[in-house]
Parts: sequence; structure tokens; C-alpha cells
Amino acid sequence: MSIYEQLKQRITANLITAAGSARQAGELSFSELPNVVLEAPREKAHGDLAANLAMLLARQAKMPPRLVAEKLVGKFETEGTWVKEIEIAGPGFINFRLDPAWLAQVVPEALEQGALYGSSASGRGQKVQVEFVSANPTGLLHMGNARGAALGDSLASLLAFAGYEVSREFYINDAGNQIENFAKSLEARYLQQLGFDVPFPEEGYHGLDLVETVKKLVGQVGDKYVNIAPELRRELLVKYALQEKLSDIRQGLQDFGVEYDVWFSEQTLHDDGSIQQVLQELKDKGYIYEKEGALWLRSTDFGDEKDEVVVRSNGVPTYFAADIAYHKNKFQRGFDKVINIWGADHHGHVARMKGAMKALGYDPDNLQILLMQLVRLIQQGEIVRMSKRSGQYITLKELIDEVGKDAARFFFVLRDPDSTVEFDLDLAKSESAENPVYYVQYAHARLCSILRKADEAGDADACSKLRRSSDYSLLLNSPSERELLHKLGEFPSEVETAAQLLEPHRIARFALDLASLFHTFYNDQRVLADDLALRAARLDLIEATKITLGNILAILGVSAPERM
Repeated sequence: MSIYEQLKQRITANLITAAGSARQAGELSFSELPNVVLEAPREKAHGDLAANLAMLLARQAKMPPRLVAEKLVGKFETEGTWVKEIEIAGPGFINFRLDPAWLAQVVPEALEQGALYGSSASGRGQKVQVEFVSANPTGLLHMGNARGAALGDSLASLLAFAGYEVSREFYINDAGNQIENFAKSLEARYLQQLGFDVPFPEEGYHGLDLVETVKKLVGQVGDKYVNIAPELRRELLVKYALQEKLSDIRQGLQDFGVEYDVWFSEQTLHDDGSIQQVLQELKDKGYIYEKEGALWLRSTDFGDEKDEVVVRSNGVPTYFAADIAYHKNKFQRGFDKVINIWGADHHGHVARMKGAMKALGYDPDNLQILLMQLVRLIQQGEIVRMSKRSGQYITLKELIDEVGKDAARFFFVLRDPDSTVEFDLDLAKSESAENPVYYVQYAHARLCSILRKADEAGDADACSKLRRSSDYSLLLNSPSERELLHKLGEFPSEVETAAQLLEPHRIARFALDLASLFHTFYNDQRVLADDLALRAARLDLIEATKITLGNILAILGVSAPERM
């Protein structure tokens, strides 16, 4: 446990003790103590940490929150807590100001842990599956897929860093209506390519990439598929195209820095009887009924707006039925928690899927679904709508070619998934402080440069004897050093919080804040000071900052350059 977490735990424990003491003395009355939440205030003027316990206790105590706060503060013991001052603010917040001396322990902690600094065991080895992207293999990956890939991969890395056992999974939608429409589209393009005047299906896929796929196939087999049964022709076309599309998807995601542990085929759920088995189980439990020749799930029993069809009147299971079987399969594989990243257009699917899991006997809270809003691509101040290659959308490959993997991933993770991203191409390519990924990477490169220059200046001899055993209290004399140290100390706690809340964007924002504090420190203080003890301490601070920033960028899947 980090020094910062230890510090917070001590203050929390003493607040709980203070509440108990006040109740025992007859100064407070409550039957149950709420969870004590200790957080860093948004405004520095409000101290280092703040608790809202007084406001949570006010109703039970039947007194104003500020009066409750006075009772708590009166019983609070500061010994062993690093608390220097306590004040009551606003409606009843208890603000704590800490003795800066605790900051002297941050640098040695980061140096000792290195690449593990910030990691924790808070996940307790729980098995977690993160399923993301899962794009239909009927076309090219686009901007929305790119955002899902960046979010899902960063979230998986964050959870692993926080002590969870994580598996990344891609669900291949290789069955159902979309594949039937895919087959019809391929058949039309194939015959058109060979000179036959056939109409293109209204529900078909119009992407120009399908034309390219068929051209490659014609180059291999010619008109071999013309004079065979249409069903067999479509089957062969789909087999070829799926292999090509999935290969392109795999390669595109690898180029984006994403590697999956599992690629799960929807078709296997049809082939092995999983869909029929889960439907029978739901029917046996009374959750499925027949109406108008179709089978319906009583999803309204679980808060859905209307019941949902699981088998059509023609006897064909719906996508929803396959999805129920798939999610049951996930839990059967032993995952404690299943996380999906879906587009915001799937919001209506959330309640019914959670309901289906509850109907099957699983805790619906163990299925967590993050909804992701749209991406708007901006260039020269205007929205970019069309792709030169596909004729429909901006592809992942085009995005990587245009701005690079690092900028794309950082921009996508920087915002809350529930916020629409306006991706400014010109900003993402600029080498300026306004470009967030450039700003953070430049900070890392500058940190590396400082350490190199120290070695070149002979500090390897003069200073190395003092380094890693420095007097780190020397770093507490300027506000810029203290603020940088404080931010470094918060990192392990931020990782734990971000993992619990499933919010990788907190880590991206933390990177920006840390880079800003480093730049401020660098402009304010001379790292290679004449005093050898101070120089050694500051060089260790530089190394600790480099370690922390490098660990953050690793979570985000963004490179940490040593030179720029």
C-alpha cells in the first residue's frame, strides 16, 4: 500500500474513532455510521483532503452539518496522521491540511517500485473480461471502433495494473441477418464484376471495400462460382470474405496496439446448441412465452420497456437470443465481472441483457456496460464526413496514417465515454502545448533529457553516491516541488479509484496534470543545482516523475519517447 493510501486510511480510521467517541460522550446520536469518503478537494485553498462525513451524519444526529463537524473535529486525534491543521468549510466539509514532511517519502517509494509504482492488489485477482470493439466483420474498422478499441484496451490495462486478472475479448458477429445480407452483397458484387447485370440488394453493404474484396477473389477463381447453386456460392463467398475481413480487423487493431486474448465466434453458439439450451432454460423458468408465432422474453419483469422477441415466427433465433447465450457462456467460463463497451445506440439493450442474466441466476451487477458516444472528426474547423477509401466513413487505418497511434489513443481516452469526442485532426498532428498527447510525451522526453545531461556532466561520479539515499526534505522548500511530489504521491490512489469506477479517462487527465506540474517545476527550479545534495534529490525527483509518467503512458497504450 502506498504512503498516500496509508495516510488516508489513518485519517479515515481516526474520523471513525472520533465519531464513536462523540456518540459515547453523548454529543452525537446515530445508529449507523455511513461510509467515510476522503478525497482531495478541487480547490487547493480547501486543503489536501476533505471529508463529507458530517453532512452524511446530520440527518441521524438531528443537528446542522457544521455542528456535527465541530463535534467530530473536537474528538479527532491528529497523532500519527500527518494532519497539521483541520478546518470546517461550507455546509460542513472537514478539510485537512497535511504536514508536507510526508512528501519526502514519495520519491524513494517510486524509485524502489519502478515499473510497478502505482500498481496495487485491490483487484484481489478477480477474473474480469473486457469485451470491446466486436465490430461486424462486414466492412472496415471506423472511428467509432477506434474509440472503443482505445477505451477497452486502456481499461483492461488499468484493471490489470490494479490487481485484476483480465481477459480481452472480441465477439465475432459471424451469424444472423448481417451475414445473410453480407452474402447477398458479395454475390451481387461478384456477378457484377463478371459482367452480369444484377441488382444490388437494398439491405446490402455498399462499402467500396467489398468491391475490392470481390476483385481479389475473381483474380483467384474467375467465374468458377457462377454456375453453382446460389446457396453454395454465397457460402463460399462469405467464407472467403470473412477470412479476409477478420484478418484486416486483427491487423488494424494490432497496428493500434490492441492484442486480444480471445476471438469468440457467434456461429459456435448456433453450432453447439448453446442458444437452444439457454432458451429452454428460460422457458423452463417461465420467462419465455409464445405470441403471434414468435417466442418472447418477459424482459419487462426486469425493467425493460417492452418484452423482446428471442425467436422469430420463422423459427430463427434473434441476435438478442445469441447474445444471451454468449453472456451466459462468459459467466460459465468463471469471470467474476464481465464488462462490455457498447455504442450509445445500444442503450436500450442494457436493461434487457442485465434482466436476462438475472433470469438465469447471475448477479446483474456483475455485468457492467459502458456506453460510448459518437466521434466527430474535425479538420480546418469543419466536420469530416467521408472517407476517400470506403466512401462511407473514416477508417481506423486512415486515422493511424493521418495522426499516428499515440495521438488517436490519447485523444479517445481523454474524454469520458459518455461524452461526444470532437477529434481535431489538425490539433492531433501539431507539435505544441495545445496538443495533449504531444504535451505529455514532451514532458517524458524532457525528463529523459535531464537525466542524460546529468550523466554527461559527470554526475554519474559526483552525484551517484548521494542518489537514492538523498535527503528528500530538501525538496519541500518550494511550492512547485511540493505540488509535483503531491501529484506523484496520489498516483497509486488514482489508479485504484479509476479501476473501481472503470474510468481510464481519469488516468489520461492525471497524465496531463502531472506533465503540467513537471513543466512548472522545471521552469521554476534549477535541477542541476550547485549543491550536490540538492542536485541528487532533484535528479531522483526527475527519475520518479519519469517512472510515473512512463507507467501512465503504458496503461494508456501510448509510447513514452526518450527524445523528441
